[in-house]
Amino acid sequence: MSDVPDELNYTAEHEWIRRSDGSKTVRVGITDYAQSALGDVVFVSLPEVGVSVAKGAAVGEVESTKSVSDIYAPLSGTVSARNDKLDDSPDLINSDPYGEGWILELEVSDESELADLLDAATYGALSG
Repeated sequence: MSDVPDELNYTAEHEWIRRSDGSKTVRVGITDYAQSALGDVVFVSLPEVGVSVAKGAAVGEVESTKSVSDIYAPLSGTVSARNDKLDDSPDLINSDPYGEGWILELEVSDESELADLLDAATYGALSG
């Protein structure tokens, strides 16, 4: 069974979202389930800071020894940070998907979209 931390929110596309209290900025990564399904991550393509993204739009790619998968924006907003450590160590997504393997941070432009995110129990049932 995959690790699904209770304090995070999730998307059906296997991304996690960490919200900070009172902040419009969220941290985004891919779930333990997703990194396990991908296999060994060898390259990550990330958007540049300052880029505006729309919910559901592809914002980057994760390349593994098995396949290439798109990273989707879980919410609309502006990219406020990217995890530059992934340039040299893409395997952080495998070894620490909820910590050092985070992908980007978004300044959310439409907070009503937060209601569409899944809680841990719902995502856990989905990812089985």
